[in-house]
Amino acid sequence: MSIKYTPATLKKFEELYDEIGYSIRFEKGNFNSGYCILQAKKIVVINKFLPLEGRINALIDILGGIEFDCTQLNTDVRHFYEMAMATPGKQG
Repeated sequence: MSIKYTPATLKKFEELYDEIGYSIRFEKGNFNSGYCILQAKKIVVINKFLPLEGRINALIDILGGIEFDCTQLNTDVRHFYEMAMATPGKQG
């Protein structure tokens, strides 16, 4: 199953990041990759000028590099996480 690039999908990613203790900010900046991760503060900053598809792809890329216990996620969020990480073409 592939990820659909909709505002609802972006909202699901925001819920997922909230459950793993990270906050997402959409701000302007000159990030070469379109995003910046502040590991110590658990903040992810995404370039607000990225289109919806770019925002979602950045969140998928970042998710692959964050260590957390997915068994602690609620069932719906865990299912969404597993689907997102199984998406063909994702990096991580």
